[in-house]
Amino acid sequence: MTFEPTVEASANLIALQHLIDVVAKLRSPDGGCPWDLEQTPKSLIPYVIEEAYEVVDAIQGGDSKAIAEELGDLLMQVVLQSQIASENNQFAIAEVAEGIAQKLIRRHPHVFSDVKADSMDEIHQNWEKIKAEEKGENLADTQKLSYKLKRYARSLPPLTAGMKISQKAAANGFEWDNADGVWAKFHEELDELRHALEHESKENQQAELGDLLFTLINVARWYDLDPSEALQSTNRKFIQRLEMIETLSDRPIDSFTADELDNLWKLAKEKLR
Repeated sequence: MTFEPTVEASANLIALQHLIDVVAKLRSPDGGCPWDLEQTPKSLIPYVIEEAYEVVDAIQGGDSKAIAEELGDLLMQVVLQSQIASENNQFAIAEVAEGIAQKLIRRHPHVFSDVKADSMDEIHQNWEKIKAEEKGENLADTQKLSYKLKRYARSLPPLTAGMKISQKAAANGFEWDNADGVWAKFHEELDELRHALEHESKENQQAELGDLLFTLINVARWYDLDPSEALQSTNRKFIQRLEMIETLSDRPIDSFTADELDNLWKLAKEKLR
């Protein structure tokens, strides 16, 4: 399938090529940036995640200028990863772009071919069937609950994955009879974490902490709360109070005693209220 280029498409291609050239210059051994030259695909993972979250934050804020800027930062990570791969003779940005374009065409036969899909359910079924064929998987296996949960655990941030896994498991019968059962499980896991922290290995402590967090996610689900949104709100609230303390203070934070900080915290909390 071919598409006729438009004036707008030409402008887009010029802008994208400019970005590709800039990133290539940053990675050039001849006059490039030492920081960029040191980067590897793995060293850039935190920045990919950070930029993705900043895009989400900008979208939630609704500022179109900020959204465009953060999308640019995320696009830069795609180009930089592709540049490094190209230097290692693995793939180039053209393969990345063409690969996703062809995937979209394959997975939307109701748009790009004569396949009929009269409902969202049919569209979803076609998507899953084509996806399984692409990966050489058995379609029946992809419908198993464990397959779907593994996909969440692999591709989503931990809190979001935990909620998705909890919701899917509950919908398939892994559920308490009432909220009292969830709270009993929470207290059970809390006791097990305390015991692990006092008597067991770091590995077991980590495992018990995960169990407790997952149970707390289930508590959130039972009360129709969003744990990711709740934690994000708490993070912002903590920073706002810290910012207020710094505004009220005449010296660095680390120069105060614990009691002084506690008093300043209470004062900041009251002022922000």
